[in-house]
Amino acid sequence: MAKSLRNGVIPEAAADMSEYRLQYGIPSSSIVSWQEVEMHFPLCNGVEWVGFVDWTIRDFHSYNTEQGTTYNAYLVLDQQNALIDTVKAPYAQDLLRNIAEVTALDAVDWVVCNHAEPDHAGALPEIMAALPNATLVCNEKCRQVLARYFDTSRWKVRIVAAGETLSLGERTLEFVPTPLAHWPESMFTYLPQEKILFSMDAFGQHFASPQRFDDESCLAAALIEAKTYYANILTPYGVPAAKALAAAAKLDIGMIAPSHGVIWRKHLPRILEAYQDWSSGIPRRKVVVLYDSMWDSTAHMAQAVHEGALCAGAEVQLMHLRQSTLTRIATEVFDAAAVAFGSATLNAWMMPMAGAALAYLQGLKPSKKAAVAFGSYGWSRGGPEAVHEALEGLKWELVGPPIKSQYRPTQENLEQCRAAGAQLAALALAAGR
Repeated sequence: MAKSLRNGVIPEAAADMSEYRLQYGIPSSSIVSWQEVEMHFPLCNGVEWVGFVDWTIRDFHSYNTEQGTTYNAYLVLDQQNALIDTVKAPYAQDLLRNIAEVTALDAVDWVVCNHAEPDHAGALPEIMAALPNATLVCNEKCRQVLARYFDTSRWKVRIVAAGETLSLGERTLEFVPTPLAHWPESMFTYLPQEKILFSMDAFGQHFASPQRFDDESCLAAALIEAKTYYANILTPYGVPAAKALAAAAKLDIGMIAPSHGVIWRKHLPRILEAYQDWSSGIPRRKVVVLYDSMWDSTAHMAQAVHEGALCAGAEVQLMHLRQSTLTRIATEVFDAAAVAFGSATLNAWMMPMAGAALAYLQGLKPSKKAAVAFGSYGWSRGGPEAVHEALEGLKWELVGPPIKSQYRPTQENLEQCRAAGAQLAALALAAGR
């Protein structure tokens, strides 16, 4: 039976599309092969998608992209033609081929760069060389970053500021700065005549699909990947993301065209509501129990914490660190109100995957968590204490000292774990939405 998506609550991320199909009742016959994908695709009359679908990418600077991704670029046709963003460097020729199927390369007048990160701007040197009449359009911060990546000395460049417009003829492009959502030079481009917001990374998903629109794809999958993207990319930038959302709210939007994943046209309220929830920082009534174990002692403790939290009525996720990924761990922690984190002791320290997960979380800085550390040790201590210290570094609210067991947890240790789980659940139920 398909799970519902209500009040911004998105089901647990699936590992691959076969699980999506099973979980959400999508028949295999509805999955289109990559050979059937059009190389350009109309958003509306005179606006074409000309990007690239990257089906096989599985690592995006340590972000696990199990569903692949897309590098969305858009071509606006008018008296003057504008390309909105480019693609990753290896796919420059694919982008040029897609443009050439719509218009002559020397008929492109403007290339808008909303964001200088190489997955969107990496193809710029090849694109600018192939479009002889094109002028690059970007803000000053973006120009400075691009000049660090590439030799831009021969490019024609037009610098735009907040609220500035560019007339293409019957259509106009408006530029909306969105600094630190998620780089300092990030901006939106808005096409008011068609009510299209080219939103760069905001509202995007690492989600390769043969369909371009939200209502043609698996909505549950797109929303899961949108949450995963927010959790792993935008979490440190909650305030700028909220400001970007406020900027978007001032516009009359009929379609959101991000730089990754599906284009939002039918389910705009769903993705806007989800972003409102995520950027608010208000967690769900959820406890996440993370652990790594050597000889199952810490695993038994984790199961006891899980039992205590579950019996108290909270939503609970139990995750073995080495059987998951940093991407999924961060996604589950992102909207949890409470976290129990356990590690066995290895060489007087925590387990390696525990250290990796905590280092990743320290960079993302997810806030407003109640937490407890737990774990086992043998002849020397270190694992639970190291986890406790790392949780303090995250500035989470620790509910007590680390719960420790030597070699095997006793019944008293397990009762401590159940009590800690119940305490975390009570805090989660009080704090969450």
